[in-house]
Amino acid sequence: MPALVDAKRAHAAGVQRLLESYRAVPGDVPIRLAKPTSNLFRTRTKTQGRGLDTSGLTGVITIDAQARTADVAGMCTYDDLVVATLPQGLAPLVVPQLKTITLGGAVTGLGIESTSFRNGLPHESVLEMDILTGAGEVLTASRHEHADLYRAFPNSYGTLGYAVRLRIDLEPVQPFVALTHLRFHSLVDLIRVMHDIIDTGSFDGHRVDYLDGVVFSKAEGYLCLGRKTGAPGPVSDYTGQQIYYRSIRHEHGVTDDRLTIHDYFWRWDTDWFWCSEAFGAQNPVIRRVWPRRYRRSSVYGTLMKYEQRFHIGDRIERLRGRPSRERVVQDIEVPLGRCAEFLDWFLDTVPITPIWLCPLRLRGETGWPLYPIRPQQNYVNVGFWSTVPVGATKGATNRLIEDTVRELDGHKSLYSDSYYSREEFDELYGGDDYRALKTKYDPDSRLLDLYAKAVQRR
Repeated sequence: MPALVDAKRAHAAGVQRLLESYRAVPGDVPIRLAKPTSNLFRTRTKTQGRGLDTSGLTGVITIDAQARTADVAGMCTYDDLVVATLPQGLAPLVVPQLKTITLGGAVTGLGIESTSFRNGLPHESVLEMDILTGAGEVLTASRHEHADLYRAFPNSYGTLGYAVRLRIDLEPVQPFVALTHLRFHSLVDLIRVMHDIIDTGSFDGHRVDYLDGVVFSKAEGYLCLGRKTGAPGPVSDYTGQQIYYRSIRHEHGVTDDRLTIHDYFWRWDTDWFWCSEAFGAQNPVIRRVWPRRYRRSSVYGTLMKYEQRFHIGDRIERLRGRPSRERVVQDIEVPLGRCAEFLDWFLDTVPITPIWLCPLRLRGETGWPLYPIRPQQNYVNVGFWSTVPVGATKGATNRLIEDTVRELDGHKSLYSDSYYSREEFDELYGGDDYRALKTKYDPDSRLLDLYAKAVQRR
C-alpha cells in the first residue's frame, strides 16, 4: 500500500508540474512536450521555446490484477509497463513492437502488433484517460465522459491534447510463446491462410494468439503464428548474435521456435526489425563488439537522427557518384482482400524488402473518426522502412504509395513523411470532425493543427 500511495502522489505532483509549465508558456508561443525520445520520423521545423515539464509522468501508477487493469502515466514506455505486469501474469492487449513507444504515444498516434487481429489497436483497450487539452484543462475522457474527445484522440498526434494518465485493460499471458513459421511461395496463398486464422483464431486445430508475417519476395513469404504456453523447455535468444527475422526463413513447410513472453514482445526491437543492418549491426564481426545494451531501437533511432541532421547518407552517395536517396518509412493499412494486390504492386514498383505484415480487426463496432477504417472488416498493416533513389519530384515514391493506398481503400499512419493536399487529408482523416473538436478543446490554437504537424512538418 505505501508504494501505491507514493506512486499516486508522484503522479499528482507530475501533473501539477506539467500544468505549471503550461501556464508559464506565453500565449503566442506554441505548446510542445519536452521529450527525450520520439518514434516519429517526420522532419520538423525547430520549435522555439521551452517544452512542457513531463517529469513524473513516466511510470506505472497502479495495477489491479483482479480487474485486469493498469493506470499508467502518459509517457510510460511499454517496456516499463511490461516489466510491471508480467510478474502478475498480465500484459497490455496490444504491445507495440519497440521498447520506447509510450502509452500516450501509441494512443494519440497509432500502435499495432501481433495481437491486433483479435485485440484491435492500443486505443481500443483504453477505459479512460486524463488529457491536458490545448485550453490548459485536464479532463477525464471515456466512452461516457467527454466521449467526443475520447473517440477523436487516436490519430490526433498531440494536436488536441496530451494524455497524462490512461487506464487500460490487461489480458492474461503465459511464460512462453510457442512459435510456428509457415513458408509460402505465393502471396495469394499467404493471404488466404491469414484470412482463415483471423476468422477462426486457429490453424491446423491449434489456437493462434499472435499473428504477423514477413515478405521477402513474391515467392518467399512467411506467417509467424504464436501460442501462449506454460510448458517449460528450451527457448531461443535473439538479443545476442542470432537475429530474429533471419530465424524465420526456411525452404519449405513449417519450422518451430520458442521464446519467453518478454523476449517475444521485444523480438523486433534488438534489430529494429531488420533496419539495424544499415548501421552494420548485423555484420557478425561488428555485432560481437557492439555492446548488447546498445542493440535496441532507441539507439538506432538516435543514429538515424544524426544521419538526417548531417545528411551523411546523401554525402556518401555523392562520393560514390550516385543520386541522393528518398526516405520511405511507412506503415499503411489496406483491406485484407486488397492486400495481395498492394503487395504485387509494391514489389514491382518500390525496391524495398523485407516487408512486415500485421493483420488488424477493430475490437469494437464503432469506428474512430480521425482514422476511419471500418469496424467488422479485416485489414493488414504493411510496414516498409528504407530508402530509394530520389525521383523527379520531392517525395515521388511516397506520393505514389499514398495514391495507391488510397485507390485500394486504405490509410497510412502519420508518424512519417506525408504529402497529401489539404482536401485529400481532410477526406482521409476526419477533417470536419477534427475541426469541430479543435475549436472545442483548443479554442486558441495553442497546439499545432494536425495537417500542419503531419504534412507541413511544423
